[in-house]
Amino acid sequence: MSIKTLNVALGERSYPIHIGAGLLGRPELVKPHVAGRQVLIVSNETVAPLYLARARALFEGFDCAEVILPDGEQYKTLDVLNRIFDVLLEKRYDRRVTLVALGGGVVGDMTGFAAACYQRGVPFIQIPTTLLAQVDSSVGGKTGVNHPLGKNMIGAFHQPRCVLIDTATLDTLPDNELSAGLAEVIKYGLIRDPAFFTWLENNVGVLLARDKTALAEAIERSCRNKAEVVTADEHEGGVRALLNLGHTFGHAIETGLGYGRWLHGEGVAAGMLMAAGLSARLGWLNNAEVERIETLLSRARLPVRGPRELSTERMLELMAVDKKAQDGRIRLVLLRALGEAVITADYAPALLREIIDDYRAA
Repeated sequence: MSIKTLNVALGERSYPIHIGAGLLGRPELVKPHVAGRQVLIVSNETVAPLYLARARALFEGFDCAEVILPDGEQYKTLDVLNRIFDVLLEKRYDRRVTLVALGGGVVGDMTGFAAACYQRGVPFIQIPTTLLAQVDSSVGGKTGVNHPLGKNMIGAFHQPRCVLIDTATLDTLPDNELSAGLAEVIKYGLIRDPAFFTWLENNVGVLLARDKTALAEAIERSCRNKAEVVTADEHEGGVRALLNLGHTFGHAIETGLGYGRWLHGEGVAAGMLMAAGLSARLGWLNNAEVERIETLLSRARLPVRGPRELSTERMLELMAVDKKAQDGRIRLVLLRALGEAVITADYAPALLREIIDDYRAA
């Protein structure tokens, strides 16, 4: 089995990202990253029946338990997070316990946050099973939960010890979740890798057809981009914020509709096109470039308009509750060119309102 290994270079917090098919059968890749003898695997009701047995086999010989959470963004809450702490305390696991996230972005974010909090910080390992988690949320140490007033507003930076990406898990991924993951893949091309954007234009069809070679290439290039950004700016003091292209719009959509109505990647896709439209009206992109972005998102079977039922006024209210907002100004990631992003609040508020209104579904 071929395997690619990238490294997130963060000094003593550095860790490998292993990418390949069949890695759930490679215990030697994860065992060196287990701190003690105790392991708690966190998964959900959808993923556990498919992959929990194989994940447990990775940790044969350890004191291994599991907690199974309900599946869905609407369960990414402090209340559900307590189920992880309940098991940790019932088992009397100590600060050398290693948590393992087996699932998509929700499981990964909640497991990482539990690991950041339990006894003020214990190790954890990411085993992402969705494309979105494999290319984005499993790498970089962002963890947290949602609040009814804002997405991911409660959390911590806590880096994993290892990321194990078994690309074979994508065989069971629903089509809409595959597309949602492609939104984050496309993002890397837009913000810093224009050659990758062109590659995606040429290969989106085979990615949707689940060509294993193309998917492995897309995952590796995305993870390489993410790792380089995280290495340069671990705690989002500067360049890492550029990874949020489309997210301020997308998070407002997710929050405003109610968590779970739109997948995260769907909200990000619509948000990226809004950001591109605003960039064009500022004179940074031309209309042909915006059309290229819209075409690629559409071909990836992603929404390119926000929901009609969410008013422009409500969108703006929700966007104001954003981690990038400063002094009452909504700071946005915009595009000076394809492959060149910038974070700015230097735009007319009326222009932002106009863009949101124009990019809502008819």
